[in-house]
Amino acid sequence: MNMARRVQVVGVGMVPFVTPRKSDTYDVLAGRAIRAALADAGADYSLIEQAYAGYVYGDSTSGQLALYQVGLSGIPVVNVNNNCSTGSSALWLARQAVETGAADCVLAVGFEQMQRGALEAKWVDRPSPFSCFADVALDAQGSSDAPMAAQWFGGAGAAYAEKYGTPAETFAAIAVKARKHAANNPHAVFRDPVSLEQVMTAPHIYGPLTRLQCCPPTCGAAAAVITSEEFARKHGLRTDVAIAAQAMTTDTESAFSGDMMRLVGYDMAQSAADQVYERAGVSPEDVKVVELHDCFTTNELLSYEALRLTPEGTAERFIADGQNTYGGQVVTNPSGGLLSKGHPLGATGLAQCAELTWQLRGEAASRQVEGVNLALQHNIGLGGAAVVTLYEKVD
Repeated sequence: MNMARRVQVVGVGMVPFVTPRKSDTYDVLAGRAIRAALADAGADYSLIEQAYAGYVYGDSTSGQLALYQVGLSGIPVVNVNNNCSTGSSALWLARQAVETGAADCVLAVGFEQMQRGALEAKWVDRPSPFSCFADVALDAQGSSDAPMAAQWFGGAGAAYAEKYGTPAETFAAIAVKARKHAANNPHAVFRDPVSLEQVMTAPHIYGPLTRLQCCPPTCGAAAAVITSEEFARKHGLRTDVAIAAQAMTTDTESAFSGDMMRLVGYDMAQSAADQVYERAGVSPEDVKVVELHDCFTTNELLSYEALRLTPEGTAERFIADGQNTYGGQVVTNPSGGLLSKGHPLGATGLAQCAELTWQLRGEAASRQVEGVNLALQHNIGLGGAAVVTLYEKVD
């Protein structure tokens, strides 16, 4: 189904991501990102009719406190939690509101004030939403002391490597590429280059993963102002970036088939991408820049194939030939991705939106990809939810 109204991204903003020990509180981070998005749009907060606030770790109605840093206008504020795809889920809701005519000007904001160390369950006195995932992983690969997410994504990488004979260096090369891209991003946490040897000899975590192949816990915020085309033109806002298509999917039975690659979201990501390509009438070859969910190097490699950037089983050659970076077929994660930019869960999806909006406008400075007319975003959360968004440059 085609979108009923053209949906514009008229303003984006984010704050530099930082490690937990250096971070302001979430409300301060979110307030700064919202004000940046409004300033970028050239819009006053009084124009916002609805707001969707995404975060994973925080008390209920944290979104209201975040918005109250900017204004007390009485608008509806909806709090969103969809694990690592939370920011994109807030964007998905904002886009739907505008597309259907429920609102003309909507704010999506994502933020996270994370704690140091690996992610862990906060509620241990009730059933875990990951229990069925954990059962499959335990049956497939046994128990380990490694962090849960590293076990699952590392296990998925190990399964891929076994299936296609992929060497560990192929995964490690993705981390080297991520740091190279992040060197040009002032919003990224880790901007110093790393060598393949440094990645390979870092402490081992699980499967092919070493520490330098795992995204760090970080704090940050990002926001986007979403409007209809008519509203933007009426108020003199920019109309040069639009959402061409968007899809959200969740797991199907295949996720629990015993295949670790499918357990971590391969099929739901592929389904969402296929829906987006079909709705927009484009092919993967038309896309020159992608911000994808590289929480671990293994997931970036899997995502190349899930998003159909390269055929199944060909990611090793895709990487070796430099098809995933500048001068290649498609620049993946020019921002440095989650691996280097950081991954404050609620903010990640909207930070991806900001980067791709800047790319389409030609405002990405030394990160700029040449000839960008379409930009693809991929954001997943275990449990599960995948959101794929295609943005287009509008003349």
